[in-house]
Amino acid sequence: MTLALVRTRALDGLAAPEVTVEVHLGNGLPSFTLVGLPDTEVREARDRVRAALVTSRFEFPQRRITVNLAPADLPKEGGRFDLPLALGILAASGQIKACALEGHEFCGELSLDGSVRSIRGALAAALAAGKAGRALALPRANATEAALAREVTVLPVDSLLGVCAHLAGHARIEPFAAAPAAGAGAALAPDLADVRGQLQARRALEVAAAGGHSLLFFGPPGTGKSMLAQRLPGLLPPLDENEALESAAVFSLSGAFDAARWGMRPFRAPHHSASAAALIGGGSIPQPGEVSLAHHGVLFLDELPEFDRRVLESLREPLETGTVSVVRTRRRAEFPARFQLVAAMNPCPCGYTGHPAKACTCSPHQIARYRSRLSGPLLDRIDLTIEVPAVPFGDLATAQAGESSAEVRARVVVARARQMSRQGVPNARLEASRAAALCAPDAAGAKLLEAAMQRLNLSARAYHRVLRVARTLADLAGAERPGAAHMAEAIQYRRGLGAP
Repeated sequence: MTLALVRTRALDGLAAPEVTVEVHLGNGLPSFTLVGLPDTEVREARDRVRAALVTSRFEFPQRRITVNLAPADLPKEGGRFDLPLALGILAASGQIKACALEGHEFCGELSLDGSVRSIRGALAAALAAGKAGRALALPRANATEAALAREVTVLPVDSLLGVCAHLAGHARIEPFAAAPAAGAGAALAPDLADVRGQLQARRALEVAAAGGHSLLFFGPPGTGKSMLAQRLPGLLPPLDENEALESAAVFSLSGAFDAARWGMRPFRAPHHSASAAALIGGGSIPQPGEVSLAHHGVLFLDELPEFDRRVLESLREPLETGTVSVVRTRRRAEFPARFQLVAAMNPCPCGYTGHPAKACTCSPHQIARYRSRLSGPLLDRIDLTIEVPAVPFGDLATAQAGESSAEVRARVVVARARQMSRQGVPNARLEASRAAALCAPDAAGAKLLEAAMQRLNLSARAYHRVLRVARTLADLAGAERPGAAHMAEAIQYRRGLGAP
């Protein structure tokens, strides 16, 4: 046998296309040629594989070795090809049986002593291997996340010697069956009962959780804007299995999978100095950004006007479509980005416009310039805008704790269940054509909305967003159709930041 084939998986966005490692041993001066569009990390596998084979007491063939990673037009990156490459050389040189490789796929980076190190994107590879009907051998450090793909047999690997012993039938590797237990989810999130006062902001937070709406808090420093935003994940309904898998797959691709957070809604809060590539995703090899890491969770942008304007404008497309396309010269990748946006900002540069005790030092021109950092199209995509005023000392010292997250979440779960049974998606994701039919108000509500359209000069997008918010308010109240009271509250959330 001078030719061996080993199956493995590459990464292309969240997909894991199949790669066949073809190893040929030919006559001639000893050499090691690697082809098939490998990047630098893959080309360096030649030295890692040679050292791993020697230290594992295998013979490294002194022949002309040619390795092809097929298909040749698919870019290959990372150290995930080390293990299949080493097994291919052993099979081609007759040191292991080539037939033993059938029905398996292999992924893993080799250290110089032959041990196997973890890789990125193990969950995507496991899902793809399961669909192909093959067992997947990969590093033990990745076995927990790979086991989330219930249709695949996961073989946790510690070393090259262990894999070879398994293939030879000397020491079988038992399939890894322990999937991570569901995380405590909402129970681990901060409790809404910690927030004193701020009844309007608490109400807006409940509405946002019930319908999946985007939300903007504005008010002076220290009034609880960040505190409120951090409690939104604890109000959201639990993830179903498909949503949890999608979220875990993104974290697996970025190398940040944490089994303890399985089933929990992500909460991402990037600093305002984050670049567009960090927020949206990018790199010469496209990687997911914060909007994708917040998939099925919350993206919190504190100090919203301090973000670069071009970075904020890049949010407009994922807010509408729920996906992000990262295009580079030779690569294109699409990542999911179905996140819930929560933002916070001060009303002015000094932060004290409208504060009852501290005077604002900003001129009207400074305030207008500060708020102009947020474009109209971006603000138009935010469903709820609510002021978070300063809380008086008396309320902080004597006010009783408000409702807990568990109490609010119970109402949110009921309202979200109504939406899913009626239309299959949360109200915030209703298409405009369906929103007009499913969110139609009664006669009094329609009349109020017509007056608001004329007086507030609302855009067509804002019109449909008001309808969706009113539908959510009706769902929370258990009403069949949005009424005048629901419409009035929904319109109130569109009042914007007010005059400087």
